[in-house]
Amino acid sequence: MNKTALLGAAFLMATSAIGPGFLTQTATFTEQLLASFGFVILVSIILDIGAQLNIWRIIAVAKKRGQDIANEVFPYLGYVLALLIAAGGFIFNMGNIAGASLGLSLVFDLPIVYAAIISTVLAVGIFIFKRAMEFMDKFIVLAGFVMIILTAYVAVVSEPPMFEAFKQSFVPMKIDTIAIVTLVGGTVGGYIVFSGAHRLVDANLTGESNLKQVNKAAISGIIVTGIMRVVLFLAVLGVVSQGFTLDKSNPAASVFHYALGDLGLKFFGVVLWCAGISSVIGVAYTSVSFIRSFHRLFENYNRFVVIVFICVSSLVFIVLGKSPAELLILAGTINGWILPVSLVIMIIAAHKKSIVGDYKHPLWMSVFGLIIVVLMSYLAVLTMIRIFGV
Repeated sequence: MNKTALLGAAFLMATSAIGPGFLTQTATFTEQLLASFGFVILVSIILDIGAQLNIWRIIAVAKKRGQDIANEVFPYLGYVLALLIAAGGFIFNMGNIAGASLGLSLVFDLPIVYAAIISTVLAVGIFIFKRAMEFMDKFIVLAGFVMIILTAYVAVVSEPPMFEAFKQSFVPMKIDTIAIVTLVGGTVGGYIVFSGAHRLVDANLTGESNLKQVNKAAISGIIVTGIMRVVLFLAVLGVVSQGFTLDKSNPAASVFHYALGDLGLKFFGVVLWCAGISSVIGVAYTSVSFIRSFHRLFENYNRFVVIVFICVSSLVFIVLGKSPAELLILAGTINGWILPVSLVIMIIAAHKKSIVGDYKHPLWMSVFGLIIVVLMSYLAVLTMIRIFGV
């Protein structure tokens, strides 16, 4: 069993989720809900596990990537899913590059354009080598640990009301269903839920004999994301509990600044860069994995296509000069539709013998998955209503 690939798959999914939008989202909701946000995190983790287990298990049993399974569920459906994933991923990548650039700029006082170029070169560098997958696995694990450790330090310094946070994680004073569904979409929406699963396919860690390890990797990825969410929640809670109002333009940065002063901004810069660059790697790898089976050229030159994907999205970001917030909102809207669509496809595939053979998918997983489909569909419709004013 390739333990490096399993760990890499878990962290690839986790660090793909922990992007610049993740940081802003967590800080904003914590300021609004205070200790009750702990309940939102707890419920969203449970829903995340339900969605991820469904999709990872089916991909592992079928021994195929998501788009190939979708094509077997209904002709050409895989091409539609791949287009949605690639489009959302491309936009997200611009937002992630923007976040990574801002982080590097905070640490070294660099112009955003120079920081974007440096970040792009570093991301591309991983895929230049033949052992790119091994380098990617190790880099994203390191980035994940750095983000968690630095944020945990800020959480300790900010002295959050731990007992209140624990109590309201189970007995909240406020319940915000939109926040719950938003967190689920931000953690396992769009390309993110497929990232680790496709990594396992590439590493040939598939089949029913590997399901125990697949389950472990799927849950581990959610737990890593949950740990980062919790430590950031506590850091923000500690700051706002002292009466500090977060800066609306960059709420997460203001938490680090308030807790540690100018050093805190440097810490935040490192966290933001790690979040951005690891998400750049994750979205590029996963988006390209959705088209690589459509033509042998994409398969044979996979690393080159990933490099082009990163470079073009970086170039478009630099040329357009859009803010990370604008880009992430647009990509988030696309992802709001992708999770319920992809989850329905996988649940249907789970019960097609032509796809999974004699495998029997647990009934509770299918039911749980359909509940998540309903919740995410509700959010997607609500988002579209807000955007278009219907």
